Amino acid sequence: MKRVICILWAVCCVLFAFGEVKYVFYFIGDGMGPNQVLGAEMYRSAVAGEPLGRVQTLMSTFPYSGAASTFSKSNGITDSSAAGTCLATGSKTKNGTLGLTEKGDTLTTIAEQLKAKGWGVGIMTTVAIDHATPAAFYAHVEDRDKYYRIGKQLCESDFDFFGGAGFHHPQGKHDDKKVNLYRLAEENGYTIAHGYEEAQALLSNDRPQSTQSATPQVEKLILVQKEDDKGAQHGSNLPYSIDRKEGDLTLAQIVETAIPFLDERHERFFMMVEGGMVDYACHGDDGRTAIDEVWDMNEALRVAYDFYLAHPDETLIVVTADHETGGMALGNGGHKLDLAVLQYQQCSSWILSDLFSQVFENNKKPSWEEVKELYRSKLGLWDKVIVTAEEEAELKALYKAAIAHKGKDTKTLYKTLNQLSDAGVQLLNKKAHVGWTTHSHSAHAVPIFSIGVGAEKFSGWKDLTEIAPTISEIIDNS
Repeated sequence: MKRVICILWAVCCVLFAFGEVKYVFYFIGDGMGPNQVLGAEMYRSAVAGEPLGRVQTLMSTFPYSGAASTFSKSNGITDSSAAGTCLATGSKTKNGTLGLTEKGDTLTTIAEQLKAKGWGVGIMTTVAIDHATPAAFYAHVEDRDKYYRIGKQLCESDFDFFGGAGFHHPQGKHDDKKVNLYRLAEENGYTIAHGYEEAQALLSNDRPQSTQSATPQVEKLILVQKEDDKGAQHGSNLPYSIDRKEGDLTLAQIVETAIPFLDERHERFFMMVEGGMVDYACHGDDGRTAIDEVWDMNEALRVAYDFYLAHPDETLIVVTADHETGGMALGNGGHKLDLAVLQYQQCSSWILSDLFSQVFENNKKPSWEEVKELYRSKLGLWDKVIVTAEEEAELKALYKAAIAHKGKDTKTLYKTLNQLSDAGVQLLNKKAHVGWTTHSHSAHAVPIFSIGVGAEKFSGWKDLTEIAPTISEIIDNS
């Protein structure tokens, strides 16, 4: 009997090792270091009243894990364009560059390689679809800020699916004579869907009713955040999950739309899925918002994982990051950690910053009690979280400086934060014992989690250069 069991186990191992990869999910948490993942798990555990670490992210339950160094060709601390290029091509380049070597030679991305072989390709994110990480899979420019050029290359890529906030500057930043990128996309065969509901209605009507039905009319799709009540299209980012309103597009919805779209049109597909707002939150050293964004990407990963469960011998899922942002530390002295206090934060530092600015716009000299009320309602200070006399005095000094127009706001990569907002969020971080070393990126290693065909190859210590070539090797050998 023992021998029969051993033989069956050997056969299963052989079948697993030689599974044919038909579906690849490549998840990238922009700015997501190990502490962002662990912080999300410990926070969820604490709020649920469970032992720390009991509530896990899906990615950390995967059977194989490792870590990767992230430095670029030019800097010990990479930016997202160089790191994205590395993740997409397996080659290092200098900071600020997309899809090119440091000398300007074109690099071919794994998405481009697979598209040339007939695979369906989807690129999706919580930020702009022409931002650095998604652009690294289809664009080749010397400057990541050339958004219109990047957007044109997106329209010309012939990739099947894009999803995210939209284009940064669809009309071009300074030249109104440029063709609007949404129109250019349509001229190149893309259908634009604004919001999840519009996409579902569009694809439901377009879906073949039988195997003999005509080919779907929607050949290529771009799914973006819906327009606001004034008809404006905001292409920079989707709302943070903590600020999300009903009807806002989510990363999970984008993945949920992309999978059947690609699966119905191609025998094989590749999807790059970026949780881009982790990075934005960490640039602001906003602990609660950052760990919520990790969890939000985890929910999108769960959609892909459900597909994996239906196709375990044909699917590979790899989860990693391009770099860590903020130098996030779980602990700021002693052995205390109280992440549960972060639950009292009701909005991101971005929204809170805007709220504080509005208070001073509406009344040039608001009362201290009015300012305190904003701290109470949005951060739980005083009501839910103890504020010492010394801490209150520090906040009140900033309030007086703001009244006298002598305050100094906090400038981060994506938003300048009102000093009163930033001080309140940092005080809540302090109470949770969460520390930060920078408003920028760090050189910290990033995690790798994997499951599926060939997933064992991602175990151990690696560099970002090894991930894309390893995916290609697994595909070629399957």
